[in-house]
Amino acid sequence: MSLSNVKCTVANCRYWQNENCQATGIEVNVDEGGKQAKDSMHTQCHTFEQK
Repeated sequence: MSLSNVKCTVANCRYWQNENCQATGIEVNVDEGGKQAKDSMHTQCHTFEQK
């Protein structure tokens, strides 16, 4: 079962399909570690796997 309503524009990701994430879970971390980000530009998706 994939996550619903998780938008993605990384077309070369294994889980990307029609601008939606088809992974069963996602992992997002803060750049440079820690537990708080100032905005979305300071985060990164670790679910990404290249096709």
